Amino acid sequence: MPKPLSLSFDPIARADELWKQRWGSVPSMGAITSIMRAHQILLSQVDAVVRPYGLTFARYEALVLLTFSKSGELPMSKIGERLMVHPTSVTNTVDRLVKSGLVDKRPNPNDGRGTLASITGRGREVVESATRDLMAMEFGLGVYDAEDCGKIFELLRPLRVAAEDFEDS
Repeated sequence: MPKPLSLSFDPIARADELWKQRWGSVPSMGAITSIMRAHQILLSQVDAVVRPYGLTFARYEALVLLTFSKSGELPMSKIGERLMVHPTSVTNTVDRLVKSGLVDKRPNPNDGRGTLASITGRGREVVESATRDLMAMEFGLGVYDAEDCGKIFELLRPLRVAAEDFEDS
């Protein structure tokens, strides 16, 4: 019979220790493994909250972005640029939102080849409800206080700058 895992057993710390024994100390290996696991945990928690609304976090982000625009609509290319995702991913995301009745698409009158995505009234209702639920669960980061969240944000900033995620001023 397998021995149950105790709460004190940390498989990532164990992997880090085995890594050190095999290849030497590389602190970045333990850090990346921990970051990737945290990503899995957070995405799972957030997706569970938005799933009842027929959303994934990616679709939720697109809806939020549309609510941030003055007119409630943006060119598909602008959505991809702001969400930092490939055009194919934007198309897939927006098409699913259209199918759900949360977004409409139409030709962009300012760009003959482009398409505008616009949030519907139902989309606005869904994003407001989902946002309330996500804020109530603190986007999965409730184990941290506001100061810790700020530290996490700042700690990840140099990585994002190095990846040219944005221009650092």
